Amino acid sequence: MPTPLPAAYFIAASGKAAALAGLDPADLAKEDFVAVFSGNAVPPRSVPLSAVYSGHQFGHWAGQLGDGRAILLGELEGPEGPMELQLKGAGMTPYSRMGDGRAVLRSSIREFLCSEAMAALGIPTTRALMLTGSPQQVVRETIESAAVVTRMAPSFVRFGSFEHWHYRGKQEELRILADYVIRDFYPELQGAENPYLELLAEVTRRTARMIAHWQAVGFMHGVMNTDNMSILGITLDYGPYGFMEAFDVDHICNHTDQGGRYSYSNQVPVGHWNCYALANALLPLIKDKEAAEAALDGYIDAYGDRFDELMHAKLGLGTVQEGDKALFDAMFRLMHENHVDFTLFFRRLGELRLDVLDNERTEADAPLRDLFLDRPGFDAWAVDYRARLRQENSQDAVRREAMQRVNPKYVLRNYLAQTAIEKAQNGDFSEVHKLLAVLEHPFDEQPENEAYAALPPDWASHLEVSCSS
Repeated sequence: MPTPLPAAYFIAASGKAAALAGLDPADLAKEDFVAVFSGNAVPPRSVPLSAVYSGHQFGHWAGQLGDGRAILLGELEGPEGPMELQLKGAGMTPYSRMGDGRAVLRSSIREFLCSEAMAALGIPTTRALMLTGSPQQVVRETIESAAVVTRMAPSFVRFGSFEHWHYRGKQEELRILADYVIRDFYPELQGAENPYLELLAEVTRRTARMIAHWQAVGFMHGVMNTDNMSILGITLDYGPYGFMEAFDVDHICNHTDQGGRYSYSNQVPVGHWNCYALANALLPLIKDKEAAEAALDGYIDAYGDRFDELMHAKLGLGTVQEGDKALFDAMFRLMHENHVDFTLFFRRLGELRLDVLDNERTEADAPLRDLFLDRPGFDAWAVDYRARLRQENSQDAVRREAMQRVNPKYVLRNYLAQTAIEKAQNGDFSEVHKLLAVLEHPFDEQPENEAYAALPPDWASHLEVSCSS
């Protein structure tokens, strides 16, 4: 059962998430809704529960984990299907171990905003319905105030949910869990000769495609433990995440990750590793090691195909031609060497023109070119890029419009989140509301919000995020 939160108050709600749950967002600020979504009241038909799971953390077996501060209230039927509603930070559970079951305002704002920002970017993710706060103090590195984020998903079952029963030798419970997941979320697999093998294959493909989306927008999860991997292939558990700014292929967004296991460049292989951990847990049901390994091989193709598709779209290329990979590799190498801002580069790339005279090119390319210290290096790459565009008779206006639909102008940069957090810690939640509104339309120009698309200020380079929340 949730532990009541003293003097709970409404902070923010997502109208788009509310619609998915069949709720009226205008109701969420009302007293009775605040009571339910802060853990101070339980709806009459709700039977709250927390789930047990285990997992590999930073590559090492951690044993039993579980919902240490997450409490599932139940399920609501929405227009696109059932959605589970879960309170994060509503008090201790049987799996809290040494924790207090609470979440702090800082991390709750980050999860609330990023869940909705990722959804607006078209990336599979859990959703954030509502954010409530309380003056109750919570001890982390410092004393902070408590908050509860209500998050939603069709299911919160994780890779670690299967690992838990496998490592305990509980094959019947493992089968029950797998049958439940297949019946409710992968019903098309029920008639397969080996539905557990097909489940592994489909989850592997979904995971690969999700991570391709992460890489394409420069998103870094920060803690890709197997207990943070969704069996539905959706982004789960927003902790020390980050969006790439000055591009560094080996960037580590999580200050706790000293070894760089979850760096940007490692997200793809770690995702594959996690699928192997899931395969190992499902093997007693699959009963065919070679078939399981073949299913895991689908990860490489699924990732490669989706990432290639996304890169062609991001560069405004309507056809696939020999040499495209070399063009992409040269681009990323140049970006890495010059620490170019990831989001600004792709957004401004859409403004590059073919219909410009050679002697006017330097001035015309300046907004994009000036992101690079090695301007001759950029010029050389731009020559190859323009030649590639001409091969398919690309038209500037058409290409620009298409590229703006896939290259966001606005992402949740750490400094934007930090500004909203600091204001909220002083009782001003206006920046949380403002950021949510901006991030719900990441591809729109929004000239009135131009400041939210700017390069980060100098002080932002000192921001650190860690697993502590």
